[in-house]
Amino acid sequence: MREQKEMLIIIPAYNEEKNIGPVLEALAKPEIAALADVLVMNDASRDKTEDVVRQHGALVVTQIYNLGYGSGLQMGYKYAVRHGYRYLLQMDADGQHDVSNIPNIYRELTTPDDKGEYPDIILGSRFTNGWSGYPTSLVKKIAYVLFGCMIRIGTGRKITDPTTGLQGLSRKAFSFYAGYGHFDDKYPDANMLMQMLLLKCRVREIPALMHVRTEGVSMHSGLKPIVYMFRMMFSITAVWIRIKWFHVDTEIKDEEFV
Repeated sequence: MREQKEMLIIIPAYNEEKNIGPVLEALAKPEIAALADVLVMNDASRDKTEDVVRQHGALVVTQIYNLGYGSGLQMGYKYAVRHGYRYLLQMDADGQHDVSNIPNIYRELTTPDDKGEYPDIILGSRFTNGWSGYPTSLVKKIAYVLFGCMIRIGTGRKITDPTTGLQGLSRKAFSFYAGYGHFDDKYPDANMLMQMLLLKCRVREIPALMHVRTEGVSMHSGLKPIVYMFRMMFSITAVWIRIKWFHVDTEIKDEEFV
């Protein structure tokens, strides 16, 4: 029996057999393995993703049916709650999120601010220094700017990378996400960030090193970014209306994360 760490890394994966191996190898480095356990959420992949994960000795939960990116994340949150983890880090399986970011995110999660308060969410941002260094299509740039503007108008907070999938979460945050109706089971993104900011969660954004996908197909390929942009606009607006107008989930209660 191995000793459980206080942080869990969850990796949603769908048909990532060509990418997941190098990611798990990097996570097995002593400086990373000492910080966190790793759990791969295999979303009914049709390739050999599960076999590759098991070959590397990582924990894996395989869904029988393809339920989507958000469902995989939420199942990981439930696992973390059930097993008593204090912190959670979510990252992608395609190799875009460099593992060198993990110690930085962990350090931020465990460091109080000037008021002695700890953060609930740490965002790994590609764009804290503008657009330089990370190639982005015009459609995606428009989406990032649009979502950032909506979040700033709705919450007063400036977020440079509102769609980052590299995030560190406190137990308070991921326990709330694990609850029914608190998380988008399809495309959790800037809409969830709007929700958590409106719920007065403490959010920090730090620079992160990221790479471009080299293998496989992104879930935002082809015309999907355009559809995604409009869907996310409506979802962000719906979150704001639900909380500000209808006062649904206006706060995170202690019993939801103890």
